[in-house]
Amino acid sequence: MKIVLAYSGGLDTSVLVRWLKDHYNAEIITFAADVGQEEELDGLEEKAKATGASAHYTLDLKDEFAKDYIFPMLRANTIYEGQYYLGTSIARPLIAKAHIDLARKVGADAVAHGATGKGNDQVRFELGYAALAPDLQIISPWRMEVFRKAFPGRTEMIKYCADNNIDVEASASKPYSMDRNSLHISYEAGILEDPWFDPTTPDNKKMYKLTVDPEDAPDEAQYIELDFVKGDCTAIDGKEVTPAEAVYQLNKIAGKHGIGRVDIVENRFVGMKSRGVYETPGGTILMMGHKQVESLTMDRDLEHLRDGLIPKYAELVYNGFWFAPEREALQAFIDNSQKSVTGTVRLKLYKGNVTTVGRKSPYSLYDEDVASMEGVESSYNPDDATGFIRLQGLRLRARARTQSEFIEQ
Repeated sequence: MKIVLAYSGGLDTSVLVRWLKDHYNAEIITFAADVGQEEELDGLEEKAKATGASAHYTLDLKDEFAKDYIFPMLRANTIYEGQYYLGTSIARPLIAKAHIDLARKVGADAVAHGATGKGNDQVRFELGYAALAPDLQIISPWRMEVFRKAFPGRTEMIKYCADNNIDVEASASKPYSMDRNSLHISYEAGILEDPWFDPTTPDNKKMYKLTVDPEDAPDEAQYIELDFVKGDCTAIDGKEVTPAEAVYQLNKIAGKHGIGRVDIVENRFVGMKSRGVYETPGGTILMMGHKQVESLTMDRDLEHLRDGLIPKYAELVYNGFWFAPEREALQAFIDNSQKSVTGTVRLKLYKGNVTTVGRKSPYSLYDEDVASMEGVESSYNPDDATGFIRLQGLRLRARARTQSEFIEQ
């Protein structure tokens, strides 16, 4: 039997390499998807092979991640439950796709992952596998009673590693878990499971990796300009960038000013509430800039219709239905809505805040003469508003005449 295991080099997946090999009498091939974890990927091949893997692959997916996953999602101004920029969620379908592609390449019988039985990732990965490779066996050890009995906690896992000469830098008192990619870093579990715990105090704020505390950010504001073409950021301060470069550079710029921190209690797809702390500096700026160019260039009713679909689109991404037909259909509508979303926005960054201070576009629907309150002649005739208002009030007057007893005073 040949199994391809999604591998991070941490305690859980280090245990899984040896356990899967022994339990299934299988050849284990490990892989890591490079979606922007940076130094976390160092030394994975050597470690995986030393743990028992026959081969390891680290796949560079950063450009594909930004171009084909982050940017399409940003075109929709996607936020889950009004706060979460979906940094973890949007990486999972790409990782699942890469996992399947590698399994096909090496002729594997099964794919395995180390997602816990309580989280969203188990759902996201396996929905991706189902959509792309329904014939492959899926192994999820955390949902296997034999595995949970062997490893009821981190103490047993650390002992297992010691007994099997598996090198892991782990302790039984790790204060939280962390997941990183190009778009964001998430922190959850451990000390963060108490929703009253404050991670911003002087003793705790070292947790944050991408952003400085807004209180410690520069006292002078920074101005930047972003160019958008058909809904995608193509230049920063006049210099062309690829999607991956845009995310990377804006992470640095926004992080310096303490932009992009979110601390929320969210509703997981599996049914429970979960407290998460997120840093999405570059994504926060991209979202703000994109919205501002849309405000100039998108037709009102088209914008309102698209906005009404954002919660559904965000839910599909969050729950793991990236490869579902309804997400693909929504994406086609969203991308069509972006045909005119081309222009430039000027933003002011200061101590955790992003303020729009200018926007322009060759496709702007904003007519200064029509909008002016200074009596400028234009295609708008105030006399037309009389009939417009009377027609809008027709049903209200009818109700007042015949159903006044139902009108709340």
